[in-house]
Amino acid sequence: MAEAGRAVGSPAAARRPVPPRAPAGRGRAVQVSVIVPVHNSECWLDECLKSVWEQDFKETMELSIFNDASKDGSAEIIEKWKIKLEDAGVPVIVGSNDSSQPRGVGFAKNQAVIQSSGTYLCFLDSDDVMMPQRVRLQHEAAVQHPNSVFTSHGPTVIMPTWFCSREWFFHVGKFDEGGKGVPEDLLFFYKHIQKGGEVFRVNHCLLLYRYHPQAATHSVLEGTIWNHRVRFLEDRVLSSWTSFTIWNAGKQGKKLYRSLSPANRKKVAAFCDVDEKKITKGFYTYEESEERPKRKIPICHFRDATPPFIICVKLDLTGGAFETNLNTLNLKEGMDYYHFN
Repeated sequence: MAEAGRAVGSPAAARRPVPPRAPAGRGRAVQVSVIVPVHNSECWLDECLKSVWEQDFKETMELSIFNDASKDGSAEIIEKWKIKLEDAGVPVIVGSNDSSQPRGVGFAKNQAVIQSSGTYLCFLDSDDVMMPQRVRLQHEAAVQHPNSVFTSHGPTVIMPTWFCSREWFFHVGKFDEGGKGVPEDLLFFYKHIQKGGEVFRVNHCLLLYRYHPQAATHSVLEGTIWNHRVRFLEDRVLSSWTSFTIWNAGKQGKKLYRSLSPANRKKVAAFCDVDEKKITKGFYTYEESEERPKRKIPICHFRDATPPFIICVKLDLTGGAFETNLNTLNLKEGMDYYHFN
């Protein structure tokens, strides 16, 4: 974990001139609105807004900031960069919640979107830093795939790299405004998928993501995220299956089983694994189950198991052994198995 105010890694210091941009206004639609929610971000905001100024995108772009009841020097930093960005041809719209209490990340993002006007929305957290090519590359991709959320490199669909059209954002619906402890990005992503949206990855490093003790992500409990993920799995996948196998007879597989609704627990035909000790034991019983008699769910080798599978094995952690085993079964992802890891 990085210290407060310190980045995980650091971008090369920029010494490039700001490229000329097409002027906004006078009948010209803004192509991209950079959406930045701010709350007590003075430690990182200079670098964040500098990265907006350094974008090599040459079409019309604006910055939309919503300052959610900051009590530090964020407002002064915003005003400083407003002058500099507008001198460079980037209009800046600033909204604020001037009450004593912040309304939360979801509210701040929604307000920043509402006050903006761009055809496309580029989401940026106030403690992160964009690479100069980010807006240009994601805009190029978004033009080709209008009903999509775009992300950057990495193992996850990480919210600070999202880029989508305004039309699609409002089709999906705004971020949840429940405030602290609500995973508003995860809930938005699930709605996006439920409405037929897709995800495309721009395979370039587009963002420096900071992980630090003050990050909003720490207010969301691990259990909250887990429960949302399980409910989504049940609604989107298990509702159409009559039975399935959980691939992993260890801690994660058993945790998933216990988290399922009683109706979906009954659909679990078996666990499968490669661990001989687990297989030799032969079965798993959920002792806290209210079922009478309690089920003894078989544990078998993966080659003896029957698809479809819910796979609870993390990728890239076994030197390729798990991936090789999976490939030997010639299964189709999304039909014969889903990853839940």
